[in-house]
Amino acid sequence: MSELNSPFARLLQEQVSHEFTAQQQYVALAVWFDARDLPQLAGFYYRQALEERNHAMMIVQYLLDRDIPPRIPGISEVRNDFGSPTEMVALALAQEEQVTAQIEALFKAARDEGDFLGEQFILWFLKEQVEEVASMKTLLTICERAGSDYFKIEDFVARETGSEAEDPSAPSAAGGAL
Repeated sequence: MSELNSPFARLLQEQVSHEFTAQQQYVALAVWFDARDLPQLAGFYYRQALEERNHAMMIVQYLLDRDIPPRIPGISEVRNDFGSPTEMVALALAQEEQVTAQIEALFKAARDEGDFLGEQFILWFLKEQVEEVASMKTLLTICERAGSDYFKIEDFVARETGSEAEDPSAPSAAGGAL
């Protein structure tokens, strides 16, 4: 089977769409928080959106580097109506858990095909997903404890999250990471 039509290559192409959809979902969450004057939560999800965009572009760069023509897809519909931060963070956690399953499937496909370069590329994403799921689980716990006092959540986000140092082991993103 040619590399262009391998299950791994097909899953990578699909993952670009998943990452862009996740980006837009995080933008929708950020805008909801922004509209309610919750700048820490809005900023947290705007940063998450950029991270998902960068993940998509890392995959695009990898496809380019492997001479597999990337396809830039449309995205699935995203949810825009929410009732509470707890509901929104639960959605974000479910999204990250779904992405983890997708990344695991990519790793398995690379391994099954004996694609050592693909396997090595996906390892970084597996590490990233451990961090993403843990972050959303913690934020969900904080939201559940804070109840309707959104400012306690804002205080937590301001105190415990922020800009992280650039990961030197991260794959390159097509066009550069934002």
